[in-house]
Amino acid sequence: MMQRMPDQTENSDPARPSRPRWIVPLAALVIVGAAGAGIAVAMSSSDDKPKAFTLHGQFVLNAHATTATFDSPGDCIGYNGGGTGDIVPNASVTVYDADGKVVAQGKLGAGKLLDTTSSVPCKFSVTVPDVPGGSKFYQVEVSNRGKVTVTSADAKAGRFAASLG
Repeated sequence: MMQRMPDQTENSDPARPSRPRWIVPLAALVIVGAAGAGIAVAMSSSDDKPKAFTLHGQFVLNAHATTATFDSPGDCIGYNGGGTGDIVPNASVTVYDADGKVVAQGKLGAGKLLDTTSSVPCKFSVTVPDVPGGSKFYQVEVSNRGKVTVTSADAKAGRFAASLG
C-alpha cells in the first residue's frame, strides 16, 4: 500500500511575503549616500566663507596739523584751532560693506610728518582688523569725516589711502 505523501503546503509555515533581495543593499546605499552628501555640504560651506583680513592704509592730513612730541620727534596730530583736532593717534576708523553695514572698527596709528620743515603733511597709518571678506567694495570712514570707497582688492592688499585738507 502506498502511503500518501503529505502535501508540503499543509506542513509548511504560512507563506511570508517575499521581498526582492536588492531592497536591503539599495537602502544601505541610500543611507550611506545621504550621510556622505551631508558631510560634503558641511565641509564645503565652511570652506566657501570668505576669510577676514586686516585693512591697512594711510590717512594724510594736508592742513592744520601741529607737531607734538610723543615717542619721537616728527610726530604730529590734528590742530584744534584748525578744525582737525579729531585727527589724532587712536582716532576711530570704521569700515562699512557694500550694503552700508558697519563690519569692522579700527584706529589711526601715530602721525608722522612727511616734511620735517613744515607741520604739513602729517601721515597716519590705518589699521582695521577682522574685516569680513566677500563684499564687492568697502567704505572707510576716519573719525566721522565722511566715507571713502575702496575696492575689495585694494582693501585686502593694504592700498587704502585718503586725505583731508
